[in-house]
Amino acid sequence: MEHFGKNGSSANTMSNGKCPFVHGASTSPETSPLKWWPKRLNLDILHQHDVKSNPYSKDFNYREEVKTLDFTALENDMHELMITPQSWWPADWGHYGGLMIRMAWHAAGTYRVADGRGGAGTGNLRFAPLNSWPDNGNLDKARRLLWPIKKKYGNKISWADLFILAGNIAYESMGLKTFGFSYGRPDIWQPEIDIYWGPEDEIMAASENRYEDLEDPSTLETPLGATHMGLIYVNPEGVNGKPDPMKTALQVRETFARMAMNDEETAALTAGGHTVGKAHGNGDASKLGNEPEGANIEDQGFGWINPTLTEKGAVTSGLEGAWTTNPTEWDNGYFDMLFNHDWELQKSPAGAWQWEPTEILEKDRPLDANDQSRRTNPIMTDADMAMKMDPVYKEICLKFKEDQDYFSDTFAKAWFKLTHRDMGPKTRYIGPSFPKENLIWQDPVPKGKRDYSEEDIKRKISNSGLSISDRVSVAWDSAKTFRHSDLRGGANGARISLLPQKDWTANEPERLSKTLSVLKLISSEAEISLADTIVLAGNSAIEEAASAAGHKLIIPFNKGRGDASQEMTDVESFSNLEPAGDAFRNWFGDKSKSSPEELMVDQAQLLGLTAPEMTVLIGGMRVLGSNHIDNSAGIFSDNVGVLSNDFFVNLTDMNNTWTFIGDNHYELRDRQTGVLKWTASSVDLVFGSNSILRSYAELYAQDDNKVKFIDDFADAWSKVMNADLF
Repeated sequence: MEHFGKNGSSANTMSNGKCPFVHGASTSPETSPLKWWPKRLNLDILHQHDVKSNPYSKDFNYREEVKTLDFTALENDMHELMITPQSWWPADWGHYGGLMIRMAWHAAGTYRVADGRGGAGTGNLRFAPLNSWPDNGNLDKARRLLWPIKKKYGNKISWADLFILAGNIAYESMGLKTFGFSYGRPDIWQPEIDIYWGPEDEIMAASENRYEDLEDPSTLETPLGATHMGLIYVNPEGVNGKPDPMKTALQVRETFARMAMNDEETAALTAGGHTVGKAHGNGDASKLGNEPEGANIEDQGFGWINPTLTEKGAVTSGLEGAWTTNPTEWDNGYFDMLFNHDWELQKSPAGAWQWEPTEILEKDRPLDANDQSRRTNPIMTDADMAMKMDPVYKEICLKFKEDQDYFSDTFAKAWFKLTHRDMGPKTRYIGPSFPKENLIWQDPVPKGKRDYSEEDIKRKISNSGLSISDRVSVAWDSAKTFRHSDLRGGANGARISLLPQKDWTANEPERLSKTLSVLKLISSEAEISLADTIVLAGNSAIEEAASAAGHKLIIPFNKGRGDASQEMTDVESFSNLEPAGDAFRNWFGDKSKSSPEELMVDQAQLLGLTAPEMTVLIGGMRVLGSNHIDNSAGIFSDNVGVLSNDFFVNLTDMNNTWTFIGDNHYELRDRQTGVLKWTASSVDLVFGSNSILRSYAELYAQDDNKVKFIDDFADAWSKVMNADLF
C-alpha cells in the first residue's frame, strides 16, 4: 500500500493511481458495509477491544502485575527524568514538568460526566484521534521521553498509569504536595470507537456546530464538553478565536461542569495548571509537519515536525510565554501576576491572540525558556482573564491569592479528582500513596454482611408475593446504571432506593416503591444489605422461570454488597446516569436525539456487553414480562414468566407478518388469517432485520439451543448484576 508524504507524493512506486500490490484484503474504511447502507445499525462498538487486538495472553492481569512493581524505584526514575534534558527535544528551563503535566491533564481532561467516556483510564492518548488533535500538539514528544522508563519497567506499568504518574511527579518535583496517586489503569490496544467527539467533519471547525445557541453555553450538545473538535476544553484565544473573557468564562464554567467540577475546583485547576510551564508559539505554525496520524512513514509516529525548533523554539498552541515569574516552581505567582498587572491584547510570534501586561518590572518577567540570559513577557489566555473578570471566579482566585496553603490543598484535591475520576470506587486503588479519605465523587459504599444463607433469603423473597416481573425489573433497574466507561453506578449501594434514582421515570417510581417496601422488610429482618436482597430477588425470579421451562438453574451470587446513604450520594452527579431509554425493558423517554436501536447499542456498550449478550438479554427479558409499565411490545410468548426462547422462535417464524402502525409501534399478524398476535417496537424487530443480530436470533431460535439460551441468559444477567463488584 502506498504511503504519502505531506505534499501528496507517494513513498512507493505507483502505476495509474492503483496500489502496486495484488491482494484481496481491504484495509480501507470505505469498503465497510456502512458505506453502502449508512442507516444500518452499527454494532462495532460492541466488538471493540476484542482479545485479538490485545498482545498479552489471556492469563495476564495488569491490575495484579502492577502490585509487584517497585513503586519507589519507578518514582525515583521519574523524578530524575524531569530534570534530565534530552538533545532531541528541549526541556524548558531544564525541566520537563510543564510538558508532563500537560500530557497528564490532556489524557484525563477528555472525561465527561454525561456518559463517563473519555478520561485517562485506558491510555487512549496513544491512539487517534487524540494523539493528533491540535490541542495535543507535541505530546507525542512527552510520551517518547517516557519510553526508556516504560521499556525498563515493562508489563508492570501501563502507559495509562505512566501518563498520570508523570503529571503527579512533575508537580511534586516543582514543590506541590500532591493529594495522592493510584495505580491500576490497564491499557487498551486500539482506538475507542465508541466515543462521540462531535458532529464536525473538520477539526477545529467553528463551534456553532455543537451549540443550539453559542451565546448560551448550556446548549452545548450532550455529552460533549469541549467547545471545538480537537480541543480538550475551550479555545485559549477566546470563543471561536475572538477574545472576550466574559464569554469565555461562561464556556469554561459549562465545560468544567460537564466534568463534574464546581467553580472553586475549576478556578483551582485553571490557576494550578498555569502556575508552572509555558505556552509555545515562537515560530511559524504553517511550517510544522503533519500530526502523527498524517505524518510520513519515516517520521516513525512523530508529528508536528518543527524545522525552526533549534533557532526559535516549539510551536504548539500558538500562544507564546509563561504565566508566572518562576515557571518551574509551585507558588502563588499566578495570582500575583494576574491581579497585580493590567493586561492588553497582543499577537504571539505565531499569530495567536494572547494577553500581555501593559507594564511590568524586569525582575517580574520570566526568564526565556531556552536562553536564560534574557527575560520575556508573561502571558494570559482568555480563560485566565476570565478568572480575573468573572465575579465568581475573581472572588475565588482572590481567596487563593491570600492563602497559598488553601490554594495548594484545593488544587491538589481537584487534580486528584481530575486524574482519578474514571477509576471507579476507592476499593480499586492500588499502590502506597492513594488517599484514605472518602470523597463523595468516589460514590462510597460501605461493606455489607457476608455470613448469611442466600437460599433462606431467596425463599423469603419467593414467598413474599412479588411476581417474577417485579423481581426481575427491580434487580435490572438497580444494576443497569453501571457504566463500564467510568465504573460508576450498578447494584452495589442500592442507590435505586435513594434520590435521584427512586424518582426516575425509567424505574417506574410507584411500582418500585411497592417492590422495595417488601424487599426492605426482608433485608431488615435478615440484617443484610438491601443491595444484596435486590440482586437475590432478580436471581430467584430467573431461577424459577428457568425451572418452569424445565431447566434447573443456579445463578452464581457474590455476597457483601453494602447500602449507601443519601449523604454518600451526589444527587447532581448521579443525575447524569439517568437513562434516556432502556431497550431491555422496552422503554424510551427522549426519542429526539437517537433512535431506540442506537440507544440500545449505547446502553449495552456502557454495560460492557457483547452483541450476543445484548441479544440474549433482550430475548429473555421480554419473555419474563419485565417491560416498562405494562408495555406488551416484544413479548412474543403465550407463557410469560417462563424463561424460554419464544422471543426468537416467534420473531423468526415465517408464518407471521409485520406491519408498521406508527410511533415506533408494529403489529405481528398471522400470515394466513390476519389475526393480531403480538405488538413490537423497532428494538424488537431489529433482531430480525439487522443481518448480524438476526444471525444471533436464529441461533437462539434453534430447537437444540433451548438450554443454551437459558444458560447464556443467566451468564449475561450475572455479568450485569456483578459488574460493579471489583
